[in-house]
Amino acid sequence: MPDSVPGPAEAGGSATPAIVLIGPMGAGKSHIGRRLARRLAVPFTDTDAAIVERHGPISGVFAERGEPGFREIEREIVAEAIDAGGVVSLGGGAPLHPLTRRRLHGARVVLLTVDERTVQPRLRGGTRPLLEEGGMAAWRRILAERLPAYRELATIEVDTSGRTPGRIVEEIAGRLGLEGMEQDA
Repeated sequence: MPDSVPGPAEAGGSATPAIVLIGPMGAGKSHIGRRLARRLAVPFTDTDAAIVERHGPISGVFAERGEPGFREIEREIVAEAIDAGGVVSLGGGAPLHPLTRRRLHGARVVLLTVDERTVQPRLRGGTRPLLEEGGMAAWRRILAERLPAYRELATIEVDTSGRTPGRIVEEIAGRLGLEGMEQDA
């Protein structure tokens, strides 16, 4: 394994650092990411969707390869997405991989948070392998375990609870100093 992880420019990707959305399951990373990318007129990558496209349903990957196998696939796809630039939405556990954490140090990392009352309806009826047993209790436990790592990596933190996607996107753009970039038509 190499001692250093190339950043986007060294890896032949975008010279502009990616904007990477991290946070717990159900915080709105995919939805907000799509809107932010459209607002900034840059590409969007949802790493969970990329995994599904290449390897099939995430629950199937977990069943076939276990969580360690899934995390390795996820690490590779996350690296490609960050190197390509634009807005990148990561799965909730992706920032925990040591190589991903190192790669994130060169990016603008936005931690999206959400309160329990807001996230509960978003998670209902989902197929998230880590919530199959335990539901909201499992969500709370996973969040408590991951939150310190999220906060260590975050450039900014934005709460999505009870707010419109448009306001969230504008707050992110403003706090990252991107207010003058493309606007949604």
